[in-house]
Amino acid sequence: MELSSKKKLHALSLAEKIQVLELLDESKMSQSEVARRFQVSQPQISRICKNKEKLLADWCSGTANRERKRKRESKYSGIDEALLCWYHIARAKAWDVTGPMLLHKAKELADIMGQDFVPSIGWLVRWKRRNNVGFGARHVLAPSFPPEPPPPGLTSQAQLPLSLKDFSPEDVFGCAELPLLYRAVPGNLGACDQVQVLLCANSRGTEKRRVLLGGLQAAPRCFFGVRSEALPASYHPDLVVPWLEWLAQFDRDMGQQGRQVALLLAARVVEGLAGLPGLYHVKLLPLAASSTTPPLPSSVVRAFKAHYRHRLLSKLAAIQSDRDGTSLAEAAAGITVLDALHVASAAWAKVPPQLIFSSFVQEGLAPGKTPPSSHKASEMPPVPGGLSLEEFSRFVDLEGEEPGPGVCKEETGIEDEERDREGAFEPPPTKADALRALGTLRRWFECNSTSPELFEKFYDCEEEVERLCCL
Repeated sequence: MELSSKKKLHALSLAEKIQVLELLDESKMSQSEVARRFQVSQPQISRICKNKEKLLADWCSGTANRERKRKRESKYSGIDEALLCWYHIARAKAWDVTGPMLLHKAKELADIMGQDFVPSIGWLVRWKRRNNVGFGARHVLAPSFPPEPPPPGLTSQAQLPLSLKDFSPEDVFGCAELPLLYRAVPGNLGACDQVQVLLCANSRGTEKRRVLLGGLQAAPRCFFGVRSEALPASYHPDLVVPWLEWLAQFDRDMGQQGRQVALLLAARVVEGLAGLPGLYHVKLLPLAASSTTPPLPSSVVRAFKAHYRHRLLSKLAAIQSDRDGTSLAEAAAGITVLDALHVASAAWAKVPPQLIFSSFVQEGLAPGKTPPSSHKASEMPPVPGGLSLEEFSRFVDLEGEEPGPGVCKEETGIEDEERDREGAFEPPPTKADALRALGTLRRWFECNSTSPELFEKFYDCEEEVERLCCL
């Protein structure tokens, strides 16, 4: 009797995954139809859709191996990234980079970082494959160019700096800093505090930079035991954006990808960067001081704030359901800066790329004549229950209103025992705590008739927690 063979897993390459996304975007094919076309399972197509932004960013970077089928992260990721940065610098200087030179440099970087690591030929081969590095003919990157102001008379939104036309939409970035009353609730602004948020994205909407959130507390107690590198956003202990540090990191990131990009900035920001060291991969394009066009479209900023407010109200409603008799304002008093960081990161991820692209074109901040069609219904989250459309709209634009008596405009540096969430000084949860929490969460899903799709996301989370517990 013939034994039944196990079904072979068919993994798609990065190029094939991009084809899947194009088919789903441009045609009316369902995920099941696309799965049959590529001879894979429907859940695999679903995972590709979930990782759309990450895949598009890898594809547009130009450094990813487009034929790879799985992205395996290096165990020594810090050395991996540092060596790639050094490699791009060496190629920009037209050095003749060889394999032994890379092995020697990797060992040197490992010693600097204090890691017990001896690079091997096999590791170097995998590093080259991961980062799409080859030793062909020398490739010299374009020389750096200093920031230059836009031509005089740039006052209308339709008028563009001439140098902007030299960049593709994927390489045109805009950023905006905005105040955010992160604890505010409708009808009660007295328990709110202010943070400063920095958002940055390219005009295609395919790349969103990590959210930067600034507050007045140098070391908020809610960050006790938290590893900053594990957070989805960055925290800076000041309401003033650290432009020098942020731009230097942005320049390094673009250098690792071998790209030259344009960054739109307000004229007042560029004027304050007199001591800025040379940027090799980021060209600053300041908008004219007389221009009313923001460097990041206002509709994008508003969509972010709408998603933030919607997410915050959902979180507060869940707290109220668990604590009978708790008012919305009392629930909001327990929201910490760390909570705000996570909510802001989730809200930024919810802003659709289509909205970003169409907004850039409509405001005249990206090359293009006709703005792409956008689905208005998907741009903003649904109005939360208990609020009218007008009330929610006013709540979204809260920062533009004049504060009333007793309204807190910014977070004070004085510690307030009553406002801190209970358990802020409790030690970090152990591995056993994490595993028990997983069991509780799965049991809660099982008893509340949740959808099977949610279990797929839970399994991913469960697998990652179990992996971390084994380290």
